[in-house]
Amino acid sequence: MSSLESGRLVLPCSLGGLRVVLVHDWLTGRRGGEKCLEVLGRAFPEAPLFTLLYRAGSVGPVIEGRAIHTSPLQWVPGIERRYRWLLPLMPGAAACWRVGRPDLVVSLSHCVAKAVRVPAGVPHVCYCFTPMRYAWDGRDSYLEGWGDRPIRRWLVGGVLDRLRAWDRRTAAGVSHFVAISRTVQERIGRCYGRESEIIEPPVDTEFYTPAEVVREPYYLVVSALVPYKRVDQAIEACCAAGRRLVVIGEGPERSELERQAGPGVTFLGWQPDEVIREHMRRCRALLFPGVEDFGIVPMEALACGAPVLALAVGGVAETVDNRVGRLHHEATAEGLRRSLLSWEADGCPHDPREARRRAERFAVRRFEQRLLGYLAGVVEGRVPPSGWLGADGSRVRFDRVGSGIRRRRGVGSTLGSGRRPD
Repeated sequence: MSSLESGRLVLPCSLGGLRVVLVHDWLTGRRGGEKCLEVLGRAFPEAPLFTLLYRAGSVGPVIEGRAIHTSPLQWVPGIERRYRWLLPLMPGAAACWRVGRPDLVVSLSHCVAKAVRVPAGVPHVCYCFTPMRYAWDGRDSYLEGWGDRPIRRWLVGGVLDRLRAWDRRTAAGVSHFVAISRTVQERIGRCYGRESEIIEPPVDTEFYTPAEVVREPYYLVVSALVPYKRVDQAIEACCAAGRRLVVIGEGPERSELERQAGPGVTFLGWQPDEVIREHMRRCRALLFPGVEDFGIVPMEALACGAPVLALAVGGVAETVDNRVGRLHHEATAEGLRRSLLSWEADGCPHDPREARRRAERFAVRRFEQRLLGYLAGVVEGRVPPSGWLGADGSRVRFDRVGSGIRRRRGVGSTLGSGRRPD
């Protein structure tokens, strides 16, 4: 289907020569979403990329070696540090994107990228990391920062309610939804009333590999330092248990987390992939206390043969179990501490070969084949638009009529448009 050839992909025939546009929320670092974008960047090296804001040098040559179109937010002083606080302005900024008349638009979205305006009849595939986190499942975490300011909290809550309505409304502009996990597939159905295909993100199993080294008595966190990642729980659990912890990552929570941490916690900030890999090869286990959409970092740890101790909720629970670490069910620091100590008391059970096999299911080559095959099916008309779900959760099925798609129940839809007709 596809293969690497001199660093570039050989595409399915139907994708060759297409005018493709890529859309991504923002480009400020190379995290899981950017690793997915890199695959599309290699597949479509000439495709322009639209994003809210871009920090030069932050995402690597595959993404940066193309035309990058930003929004008016790019010119806000200090935007790279403050963009999360400008969430209410993002819908208006996204409305400024002008994609022209492409043959295919692919958005990678956890915030506003899927709201890009696409000409009628042009397929818009949204690779959805999650519905807008701040307005839906991450709403309470976003509001926690205003806990001591009830009036501002109330005002922010009203803004998030309006963003939720906007997010649901703009989902109608997506013709095809792709979810990164069963967890996200359920959210897309619940939040947007849409069906979706599942294609899990890529794990670089050729880079993240085991090594013949002795594991050391410290735990590891690799994460953006933002509230919903719950790094505070890992710190509190390790401090209470008297265990060493290394934290790799950066974010607005760092200062507060450093104040919370004891002498056994070391903050390294963002580190190169080689440093992260070395720690995954040497740590006793990776701690992952947050509710994640899929969890590329835990899979990278498994690829290195590291155990993973995680919360038994969300996408991580779809790939991690007690054969390759330990899952806990209480979403608190105390729950994590008890799980950690119980795992140690049981002799730190873990099957590194099984961990490696789990990670290899999501190898980059497999992701390339599945995603590009799906896009080819969309362009060729073999993959119909994502269906709507009825109020009772039942599927609204489609019939093919000539070159278009007609809903079997209710009103219809045309190929290349996910918009629910009036």
